[in-house]
Amino acid sequence: MLNKITSIVIAIVGIAMLYMGTKLLMIGGTPFYALMGLGLLVTAVTLFMKKRIALTLYALLMWMVLAWMIYEVGFDKWQWIPRGDIFGLIGLWLAMPWVVRPLYKNEERRFHPFLGTTVIVIVALVVGMMFYDPLPQAGTITTQRQSSDTDVAGNDWTAYGGTANGLRFSSLKQITKDNVNKLDVAWIYHTGDVRDAEKDATEYTFEATPLKVNNSVYICTPHNEVHALNPETGALKWKYQPAKDASYLQQHQTCRGVSFYDGGDVQGDTTAGQPALCRKRIYNASNDAKLIALDADTGKLCADFGNNGVVDLHTNMGPVRPHALMQTAAPLVAGNLVIVGGSVMDNGYNTGNPSGVIRAYDAMSGRLVWNFDPANPENTQPIAADQSYPQDTPVAWGTLSADLKNGLVYVPFGNASPDEVGMKRDANSNTEKFRDTLVALDLKTGSFKWRFQSSKNDLWDRDNPSQPSLLDIDYQGQKQPVVILPTKTGNLFVLNRLTGQPVYPINQVDVSTQGISGEKYSPTQPVSALNFIPAPLNEKAMWGLTPFDQMACRIDFKSLRYDGNPWTPATEAGSIIFPGNIGVFNWGSVAVDPERQILIASPVRLAYKYNLIKRSAATADKRLFSKDGTPYWNENFEGDYAIHIQQLSSSLGIPCIAPPWGRMVGVDLKTGKTEWLRRVGTTKNLNTSFLPGRFPIGFPMGMVAHGGPLTTAGDVVFHGATADNFFRAYDVNTGELLWQTELPAGGQATPATYMGSDKQQYVVIAAGGHGSLGTKAGDSVVAFRLK
Repeated sequence: MLNKITSIVIAIVGIAMLYMGTKLLMIGGTPFYALMGLGLLVTAVTLFMKKRIALTLYALLMWMVLAWMIYEVGFDKWQWIPRGDIFGLIGLWLAMPWVVRPLYKNEERRFHPFLGTTVIVIVALVVGMMFYDPLPQAGTITTQRQSSDTDVAGNDWTAYGGTANGLRFSSLKQITKDNVNKLDVAWIYHTGDVRDAEKDATEYTFEATPLKVNNSVYICTPHNEVHALNPETGALKWKYQPAKDASYLQQHQTCRGVSFYDGGDVQGDTTAGQPALCRKRIYNASNDAKLIALDADTGKLCADFGNNGVVDLHTNMGPVRPHALMQTAAPLVAGNLVIVGGSVMDNGYNTGNPSGVIRAYDAMSGRLVWNFDPANPENTQPIAADQSYPQDTPVAWGTLSADLKNGLVYVPFGNASPDEVGMKRDANSNTEKFRDTLVALDLKTGSFKWRFQSSKNDLWDRDNPSQPSLLDIDYQGQKQPVVILPTKTGNLFVLNRLTGQPVYPINQVDVSTQGISGEKYSPTQPVSALNFIPAPLNEKAMWGLTPFDQMACRIDFKSLRYDGNPWTPATEAGSIIFPGNIGVFNWGSVAVDPERQILIASPVRLAYKYNLIKRSAATADKRLFSKDGTPYWNENFEGDYAIHIQQLSSSLGIPCIAPPWGRMVGVDLKTGKTEWLRRVGTTKNLNTSFLPGRFPIGFPMGMVAHGGPLTTAGDVVFHGATADNFFRAYDVNTGELLWQTELPAGGQATPATYMGSDKQQYVVIAAGGHGSLGTKAGDSVVAFRLK
């Protein structure tokens, strides 16, 4: 009776596999699953008939599956899972004595020699593969530490990237690769600022990098609160709480950092010998587009800045729709200026989107000193009070960098909304010249110096999201001042920061210009010699937890357009965009050690599906919904097309592309060679749709990381960001994992480090989770020091 039930179960599996396998075969996919479906049916029938040959047939099937797995993916255990898990479980069950014994009618047999041996061999092979991973690239960076003129963070962490150079490097070395495993929690602070599920945005993220300056740690929260803490204890010194204007319609609800300015001993004095009014200031740029100046010692608004401490960034913007203009990045403090870009709602409306103007304000008064408008780049004098900046220009929503020695500001412009439709673009306009372009401006006047376009006629949301990094490198024996620009495509452009000329070679590759009617496509796109553009996908690269969701992913892959490169045009029928709009690099940027000329990065690889939904006059201003009733968030009202973007994933919510989805790499900038590569992050705490709660086991597959690394002169890399709530330390030379600890919530943030007044080095990170990634939410700031 047991064998009959077993045969029925195998038959059901076989019928399902034959159906899906045939469907895949009919669109040009592999015939393997259809053949396996037939094999399972034959096994089921012979087992139902009590034929001993059923076990022999199934053993042959298992060897066929093994050979096929090795042919397709070698000995990558993670890619064996969807190809072999169900076959392996069935084989193990069929090899059990209670299945074998009834098939030997007059013999006392409990072991089938062929099937039993096959199962033992495959189990032994799988156990052995647990200790083997073909992906990591072992190597050692051997560059020596030498003196550098580059300004780097030391005892304090005075700006978002450590300093205005945006390196995310500290010269501190009390914590080293040899003692980092002795780190312990020094303090935990809870901000008390948590998401209101009914009112706040889904994209609610605690991504802040703390500052340590003025003997305080400063942090901002998603509701734009600013908290000042004691660096050694985490005790609250003061808190600034603005009025909350929460809305679930906000596209991004985050604050990535605040900025600090010291006005000196004279500026702001009101009475000789008396303390200056707001001599030291903290600046916060808010979700509702305000630039706020606070007294760094008290948290009170600086009354002499703007309008009682506030500059309204809606000024001169013309009509602005609700939540269409926001600030998410830390302002740049450079010299006596506070410089901001801006963020707009992506793909909300086809036209009427706020300007991407860059504005520099006097740090003490809040007076507008200069503005760089992509539509009018020659005129940087402050705009008249009764004028408005032209709308629909590229925006720079990431943090800017500054070369204070040479008086230059670096602006990583991204796209203009809408991101994926460009039918109305004018190729000859100034706007197009600055789309996805790194621009160098004169610090004092905002005048244009040079530009470099990282993506041509961007139709994929390929913003430049990362803060540029500034240093000097000895590339191929010649010392040059460079700026490094990480991009969503995976390019790391290395340019002379004084001229904009490439230091690392850049090639122009041919791409398709065939897409939707009326759209214009660039025939070439730039590719840097230093890049982490993911290898092209193929059907073999599809993944899943079982053969069935893998087949579904294979069917998706064969059904959607994919040109084998990151510049596949979006279509109405659907296209695979790889990498997708989350990018290979995002706002977390990279970490660079200028003394050893080492770059550390955590490139992501995820694929997305882009569908263009044709709008008509009747639907121009109407919301559009998917078949399950979910609204398309990229509405592009009054445009030619709405855009539906979703991760290329199975019905279980698992990415269709095989892991790793997150990696960490170490690059020798003197040669441009990637010396080591490893997976980063595990499956522990993963928010799954197929299991209640969070996944309890930490399989080291390599997880998505949203946030940046930090590196130090102690030859340590610190990195949170991964979707498993862990904070880790690595050896900068080899990428070896040295230490890890589980945070109270997702650590989708970039850490900072500083020296306390107790002469102890601290490492601090925000742990509050990320709404879109589904990591555990919280409100913690956690500091570590040596035991």
